[in-house]
Amino acid sequence: MDIIIGLLIIAVGAFCQSSCYVPINRIKEWSWESYWMVQGVFAWLVFPLLGALLAVPEGASLLDLFTAENSVNIWMTILFGALWGVGGLTFGLSMRYLGVALGQSISLGTCAGLGTVLGPIMLHIFYPEAGHLAKLTWAVIIGVIVTLVGISIIGVAGNMKAAQLSDEEKKAAVKDFNFPKGITIALLAGFMSACFNVGLEFGSSLHFENTPDIFKTLPATLLVTLGGFVTNAVYCFYQNSKNHTWGDYGKTSLYLNNLLFCALAGALWYSQFFGLSLGKGFLTDSPALITFAFCILMALNVVFSNVWGIILKEWKGCSRKTIVVLVLGIIVLIVSTFIPELLK
Repeated sequence: MDIIIGLLIIAVGAFCQSSCYVPINRIKEWSWESYWMVQGVFAWLVFPLLGALLAVPEGASLLDLFTAENSVNIWMTILFGALWGVGGLTFGLSMRYLGVALGQSISLGTCAGLGTVLGPIMLHIFYPEAGHLAKLTWAVIIGVIVTLVGISIIGVAGNMKAAQLSDEEKKAAVKDFNFPKGITIALLAGFMSACFNVGLEFGSSLHFENTPDIFKTLPATLLVTLGGFVTNAVYCFYQNSKNHTWGDYGKTSLYLNNLLFCALAGALWYSQFFGLSLGKGFLTDSPALITFAFCILMALNVVFSNVWGIILKEWKGCSRKTIVVLVLGIIVLIVSTFIPELLK
């Protein structure tokens, strides 16, 4: 029963993440770089800090935890967070050229597979005696493969969509639709985004002995998002200077509306990793699912992003065959979340 609860919590987090771009559409008169920066303050600083504080027992502090931990692990966690931040920037471009459904599918699919595998591999390189490669059991590897198959099927549906739609229909669904450019950017975004889970792996020991299992990954999550925030802040401030959009921050009449929806977008985005931590706390009886949890989260992000894609009519005008292929890919992804448990 605990495993079902854990998977359901991760699924709720995935749904929230896939919905985070909806409130962004309600932001008024701010350039992309301005609202991306502000929502990032909430998504990568405010809410992760609040989450990390839940892992701190009475009488202790986060500073106590961070100063007691191996400094190499601390800096590697932040470094891979910064690399993940690059993936986050290109992630937005992938949706610009492919739409929410296809852009998130390819980016998150690549992220799911590489993120699951690279974490134990990188830890093995730094700490070969710790046996981290043992986490990559056949059940986990097969689960990753099935996930990638599901992503590939959705990619095929996207290619079929590109071939079937007229130029006018493509522009109506996704204004800047460009499949070749979009697929390249999406793959790059997926590779860099995989660094998030690598950062979590380096920060896996960042918790107090009496921290509840459901909160144990939250301090590491804060360090990863801190690294990502730095990367995104540098780029956004550069764009503010380049595009002369510093004035956006001075439009005080828009603060109530824009800060509200930026905060909502940030909360929805952070929910995926808050849910990941809570969900892992219920999966402690299944080491394979603990290792595979990041892949599960990304797979469910893809599922829900395509549901939003359908709602936003990004697949409007496609043939029934294309929709069947899309649904098949979604079903394969849902099945993939149970593979490690079924094969253990």
